[in-house]
Amino acid sequence: MAILTVKFMQEQNSIYRGFMMGLTACLVLLMAGCTKSTDALDSSKAEPSTQVANDPGKLRGEQESVESKDESGAKIIRKKSSLSKKGTNIPVLVNGEPITNYDIKKRAAFLKLRRIGGNRTKKATDELIDEKLKYQEAVVKRTLASDSMVKNAFADFAKRNKMPANQMSKVLNQAGVSAKHFKEFLRIQISWQRTVGSKFQNKSRDVSQSDALFSIRKSGEAKPETREFKLQQVIFVVPQAKRKKLLRQRVAEAKAFSQQFTSCTDTLSQIKNLRDVALKELGRVLEPELPPNWKEEVISTKAGKTTRVKETSKGAEFLAVCSVRNVSDDKAAQLITQSKEFHSLTTKGNDISNEYLRELRSKATIVYR
Repeated sequence: MAILTVKFMQEQNSIYRGFMMGLTACLVLLMAGCTKSTDALDSSKAEPSTQVANDPGKLRGEQESVESKDESGAKIIRKKSSLSKKGTNIPVLVNGEPITNYDIKKRAAFLKLRRIGGNRTKKATDELIDEKLKYQEAVVKRTLASDSMVKNAFADFAKRNKMPANQMSKVLNQAGVSAKHFKEFLRIQISWQRTVGSKFQNKSRDVSQSDALFSIRKSGEAKPETREFKLQQVIFVVPQAKRKKLLRQRVAEAKAFSQQFTSCTDTLSQIKNLRDVALKELGRVLEPELPPNWKEEVISTKAGKTTRVKETSKGAEFLAVCSVRNVSDDKAAQLITQSKEFHSLTTKGNDISNEYLRELRSKATIVYR
């Protein structure tokens, strides 16, 4: 379910934030003056991303291409090396889509910024191949991050580094990475989280009501009981373009309104004369379905009361708890079983992500030129 996917995304985001914190430390050093170029970033000294073969005949070009499979099962085609020829721009094709020398040069600079040593050209190539596979899968699954998602992620990263986005762009450009390359890196990270999250969601959905009831009967346990909440969502909308100017005012308005809240039956009449206020009837929601960012507050809020006001991407909002009751039915059994299944999957998050990538590689055709 979508709620369960959000939970997975939050856990994956903690890993992503950890990586970004490490990158932040490197940026601090960069801003202190670590901006000298190195051989790894010099395209004229760049090492070939791959070796054609150890066979001298093949190195001389006696064979046009050599096919093989790597350890993941990917079909590898190594064509006669042309990386040393002037004007060559595409050393690798992944399922027909190119990775350019320019991409590799930028990624090598990014590896340097992340303090990753060794053969950066090869490591950059390998990393970009994996990212190309992730991008292609996100397109197929329709989980590709939008431009606005990337823009917000970039702005958040700049904010954590205590600088405006335009200054962050200059720092990245100075490091030889470029803001554009870093934003595409962010797009892949966000997209892959969404793609793997979708896969988790589909797996947890495979637990049908009949499966859950059969499992419960087999164990001899009684049907599980859970709480059912009837909820309303009240949003004091703030346009993105006016967020900085209006958000504080709208939060104050939302707080004042929540303090005057009487009951869910009166909400619509109370907001009809207010400007840019939306009401969503969320209906009946079982406890396992509660959004993680609201769950604790909803559970601790009495019927007829509201949660505290939160700042969200939409503006300032809160939830009204209209009623609460205990239920024990087939749907509750299914959701609780799904929740347990999903928890089991999320504890293996990195393993499943890596397995997913290996699956994509096993079906891929990678051509080195």
